[in-house]
Amino acid sequence: MGLFDDLSKFLEARLDEFLQEHPELELWALEEQLREQEADVRRSIVDLKAKEKRLQDSILETAQEVQRWHQRIAKVEAAGELKLAAAAREREGALLRQGNQLWGQNEGVKARIVQGQDLLAQVEARLREVKLKSSAAQATRATGTPDTTKTAGWGQTWTKGAGGADPLEQRFKQWEMDDELAQLKRNMGKQ
Repeated sequence: MGLFDDLSKFLEARLDEFLQEHPELELWALEEQLREQEADVRRSIVDLKAKEKRLQDSILETAQEVQRWHQRIAKVEAAGELKLAAAAREREGALLRQGNQLWGQNEGVKARIVQGQDLLAQVEARLREVKLKSSAAQATRATGTPDTTKTAGWGQTWTKGAGGADPLEQRFKQWEMDDELAQLKRNMGKQ
């Protein structure tokens, strides 16, 4: 196993280096992960809404049964059948308890639907952020830095090096992009 572990660590290190050199690929992978999470949350919401519908149907059926047994109790009491009325009351009580349980389950499902919708909104917002950053990274990589000079302050300007770009500006932009990417990863890890 030692050789396999060493090879695995080596490949992970090379992958990390490659992704650092090509942050747009890491953003693309993050975008794909967010798309999958978005689809999972949407499926979960659909499933929860179907469960909510089933629970509501069960609540309605139980309420109708309670009403039916309530009418039966009134009839047998009017006829003087007290033992039968007592048994019917027990049945009505059991149905009321069942209805309360179903109601509680329904309220729980409703709360989970709201949570799912909130999570979906968060995932969609992060997806938009990642798409924007991915587009910006691709544009920066394709065109380079468009400015010819950067103002240093108080009338001074920094001229770009021989490569046509301000090295400090490029390093800072790379750091900012890496920092934003790390923040997105931390945010993804919190869920």
